[in-house]
Amino acid sequence: METVRWIITTAPEIFLLLAIAVGTILGRIKVRGFSIGTTACILIVAVLIGQLGSFTFPPILRAILFSLFVFTIGYRSGPEFFASLSVRTLAQVVLALVIGATGLMLVLMFAHAFKLDTGTAAGLTAGALTQSSVIGTASGALAQLGLSADVLKQQEANIAAGYAVTYVLGYILTLLFVPFVAPRLMRIDLKAEAKKLEAELAGGAPAKTDNLSYRKFQARAYRISAAAGRTVEAIEAEIGSRTIVERIVRRGADIAPHRNTALENGDDIVLTGPTAAIVAAKPVMGEEIDADELLRSLPGNVIDVLVENRRLHGRSIKEVADIVGDSARGVFLRALTRMGREVPLGPETRVYLGDVMTLVGSTGNIARATAQVGHALNASDRTDIAFLAAGIAVGLLAGLASIKVSAVALTLGGGGGALITGLVCGWLRSRKPTMGALPPAAQQTLSDIGLGGFIAAVGLGNGLAAWSAIQAHGLLLVGMGIVVTLIPMTVGTLVAYYLLRMNPVVTCGALAGAMTVDAAVTGACDVAESQTPVLGVAVPYAVGNVVLTVLGPIVVAATFSG
Repeated sequence: METVRWIITTAPEIFLLLAIAVGTILGRIKVRGFSIGTTACILIVAVLIGQLGSFTFPPILRAILFSLFVFTIGYRSGPEFFASLSVRTLAQVVLALVIGATGLMLVLMFAHAFKLDTGTAAGLTAGALTQSSVIGTASGALAQLGLSADVLKQQEANIAAGYAVTYVLGYILTLLFVPFVAPRLMRIDLKAEAKKLEAELAGGAPAKTDNLSYRKFQARAYRISAAAGRTVEAIEAEIGSRTIVERIVRRGADIAPHRNTALENGDDIVLTGPTAAIVAAKPVMGEEIDADELLRSLPGNVIDVLVENRRLHGRSIKEVADIVGDSARGVFLRALTRMGREVPLGPETRVYLGDVMTLVGSTGNIARATAQVGHALNASDRTDIAFLAAGIAVGLLAGLASIKVSAVALTLGGGGGALITGLVCGWLRSRKPTMGALPPAAQQTLSDIGLGGFIAAVGLGNGLAAWSAIQAHGLLLVGMGIVVTLIPMTVGTLVAYYLLRMNPVVTCGALAGAMTVDAAVTGACDVAESQTPVLGVAVPYAVGNVVLTVLGPIVVAATFSG
């Protein structure tokens, strides 16, 4: 035991990394498809390890780790957050605000009724509303109050205790509420409503975009005979399915395939499009030829493109095709992904900033379409460290500002400031793709390391006091946590369906997004036997991350009595 204490004193970072490793492994374990997540497991493991002795970490370490996490959350949500400030997504924004406001009122009511200290109230907010970042913003606000070291340490321990007791329960209740309780409150059959929504998205009849979706895409070469004398536009219209003439070779020379170009007998042409359409084009064109060189010079491509054009936000795929216009010629949408989940495709499917379009076509055509949509995701992109560091530094500086509310200085703290600058930097990146690169893989790494390290430091540094607080207030926190989790979602469901008239399937996805528990969407998709609930996640998730995070300093200001 003396050896363990010596290691704790000499190199506490060993236990911090150990807590992250063990917590992450435990968080990945699923029982009947359910897991409580890595964040809660890391905190629980850290609190347990914290019983071994007194861990001390420099405040700068926790500040940097939390800033990395919350800046990344802001960067990821920035384009969607600012784009959500529009009429097309107003209902989803209102839902996220209703849930956050209801949760805040309940926490303040409990804090007043049961005389909860500021730390416990903040921990209840973070856990029951399933937003881990509240721990950081509340801790930052407490640090600005000029408390003694012992009092501050106890308050931070109470935050950890409140979070540890209520988060797991809040997470489980959200996973169950979204697919099972919300449909009952709306008095609908989620599976039947999902089928209706899929039919609406399909639009009944093929739109001129031809759904922009297909499963197989090819290029084939033909020697013109039957089509001699006809224009490229006429041929493409007869074949249909958005098939296009990519290349014309006439007597060894390339001819520009403009729509009014007339084909001549003996021309060699390349058709690209859905396999079934170009195979059936033989009677229209002439004899199919074996022209490897002709086809090799027309490289095809499959590229994931991040949607960053604000004009496309909230538009249907049919409208997107109209906006992109001729730039979409010869380009096909194979998949649309939102927050890692594939979205059902149809002419009426809505596209939002932050979505990822999988485009297929020739390299030149895709490059032309990509410029109108956003920018191509490239695995070789490197993180712009200068942009990242400067953004966090500005956020930490902004976090020093405060506003006096009675005797309390209301401040966002470093974490809140980093969140705001993250939102702005993410938005700037969407407007100027050449600056501030932070690839998705790097975002996930920074987020995991930042939050995991911060939570581990909190758990280890306050393990002994947190355990005592859990023993003292455990049952009371459980009861309050259930109420603070379920009531906001209940109110949000009723407001969304009966007042805002949102589609019930979209409402289920929006509830998961507003609570920032995107895993709840999986349950809704399973019950609906459809991916349509994913349609409601993006905007509430972006708004919810911001709204719930700023509750930390608000709770501190409203409950601190000096």
